[in-house]
Amino acid sequence: MYVSHPIVSVPHPEMRERAEPVMAAIVELATETEAYANRTAGPHTAADTSRPAAAAMVGERVTVADDLEAIFERFASEGWTDGLPIVPPTEERVAQMLAFSDLDPSFSLGPMPPRWGEATIAKLAVNAVMAGCKPEYFPVIVTAVKAILGKPFNLYGIQGTTNPASPVLIVNGPIAREIGVNARGNLFGPGFRANATIGRAIRLIMTTIGGGVPQQADKSTLGNPAKFTCCFAENEANSPWAPLHVERGFEAETSTVTAFGGAAPANIIDKSKTAYEMLEAIARAIAVSGSNNMFMSQEALLVLGPEHASIAARQGFDKKRVRQTLFEHARIPFEQIGQSNADVLGVWRGNCIEDVDGRRTLRIAEKPEDIIIVVAGGAGNHSASIPGWYSQSVTLPLTRADGTPIRSVAELKKE
Repeated sequence: MYVSHPIVSVPHPEMRERAEPVMAAIVELATETEAYANRTAGPHTAADTSRPAAAAMVGERVTVADDLEAIFERFASEGWTDGLPIVPPTEERVAQMLAFSDLDPSFSLGPMPPRWGEATIAKLAVNAVMAGCKPEYFPVIVTAVKAILGKPFNLYGIQGTTNPASPVLIVNGPIAREIGVNARGNLFGPGFRANATIGRAIRLIMTTIGGGVPQQADKSTLGNPAKFTCCFAENEANSPWAPLHVERGFEAETSTVTAFGGAAPANIIDKSKTAYEMLEAIARAIAVSGSNNMFMSQEALLVLGPEHASIAARQGFDKKRVRQTLFEHARIPFEQIGQSNADVLGVWRGNCIEDVDGRRTLRIAEKPEDIIIVVAGGAGNHSASIPGWYSQSVTLPLTRADGTPIRSVAELKKE
């Protein structure tokens, strides 16, 4: 059963007509599922349709001619790629990837929407090989999958929305430096294997396991280049403030992955000499009519270039003051919004609407803490806005199977 788009602009009576047969189908399916579960439950147990995570299938072997073009054509025809060539996931390569995890290959991190395939460690390893990852990247990939499967992240929504939202991965701590995740110049661009392949592995996992196939379950109207890959590290060495993971309660030497659901980065160039003038300009750039930050961002991400961060820090701004200044100035006047959009925003974001000096304005965030700031990039007067979506970021540490944080990926390497 499929509800055709558009839906936001459709009058309510028509939308009810579309929804009624879908709701009937859902009720019928739920009733059949419950009846089946009751029939198949053992005589001494209640009906239980859950599957033990450790019992999930590892994966099936695929036999293809030993030819790179033949392998790529087979994988592409099955919908197992992102359109780019892949590294063949041979048993040997997958075993090398699995050597950097102390979890059983059959262990599942959970079902991944919308297809609800089990995200087993072995399947993650297969996709990591296909993406071109080095084996030592694997602990970051496992942690990133845990993060996007977290309920606040809303992966189900991100997989199926018409919006271009996609996971943005931020790596913090010593392991980012150990495996070479770029935090400096061109961090959103080409040239750095860890950035390119870790983010790509997550996209392949979302496609092959979760079923987020473009023009099928993935309904993104336009998509965005960051849906191929978006992974970077915070430039902790050149930041005047505590990094993101420390702000979120982790020790500086603990390595973490933060998953943020957002649109593509939008460059902000500003050559102001004073911190306040600079932050006013940045606030205007992240409060843009028509952006996700207007309609739907539960959080907004600002990647502040080191030069911009240095200007603010030299003039006495800590990160809390930067965030507060942005919160106060990142507002969209309603005369830039239009009446139809204003009607929608009154329902969707009423708690962010207020009058300032007699003008009705929309804040991009409900509270200052919803503006996430990381320092990253190289030299130059540039920062970037990454508008959010109906998603909340999740930060998790890289750990052993028992939950103990690791200080180096080498700790997990099996001989």
